[in-house]
Amino acid sequence: MSQIPSANPASPLPTAPPKGAKRGIIYVKWGPNNAVLERSIRSVQSVHPELPIHVHQLPDNATLLDKAAMFDFTPFEETLFLDVDTVLLDRLDFGFEMSIKHGLACCICENPWARRYGGLKGDLVEYNTGVLFFTRAAKPFFDGWLRYVRSIDSSIKFHNQQGQVVVMPYNDQAGFSLALNEAPTPPFILPLNWNFRPAWHRSWWGPIKIWHDYTPPPQQIVDFTKQQARPESIIQFLRFQ
Repeated sequence: MSQIPSANPASPLPTAPPKGAKRGIIYVKWGPNNAVLERSIRSVQSVHPELPIHVHQLPDNATLLDKAAMFDFTPFEETLFLDVDTVLLDRLDFGFEMSIKHGLACCICENPWARRYGGLKGDLVEYNTGVLFFTRAAKPFFDGWLRYVRSIDSSIKFHNQQGQVVVMPYNDQAGFSLALNEAPTPPFILPLNWNFRPAWHRSWWGPIKIWHDYTPPPQQIVDFTKQQARPESIIQFLRFQ
């Protein structure tokens, strides 16, 4: 795996759906996120140059809740959805394979407690929607997401840096998590390496597959992943200091 190339702001975004492609990657974009999206696309092209990319453009006034329609946006039979602030660091074949077996493969959210949302209670698990591998067999999961994404209270209370209680009015992961918790068959759960959130994930084993943050992955992490991705490597533990 090579280092992610430098930015090229003039490069066009691949918004036209590729014809006849079975497996590919989609982004759902709205607002002024071109630079960070281009960073993610470059990482895909570095790690998975064989995969076509489709960027689905929403109106600028779209919100997180509109992500729930992504099943209808993909032109692929086997899809990886990525948030725009993701960076691929290693190959993702296993994630696609698990989606073929289970319909959907994803990660538990860095905050696993879905009851932080106003409309959810108990020990329901929250799943992160920033990295989703899915096939057409996942339609029931996505139908449930669309059903719940606007019908439940998805507001979140949290403490800001000043210790004040503030409210995020809505979030897409509440409806997604409820849909998955109510599904008769669960999705395949990938480990945190597949949706690595460095602000909260401070230690881990082995290669990081997908870095999920607006900050770039440090060169130390890129080098560690490259070394750990070799089949002959001994899996090692790393902790942020």
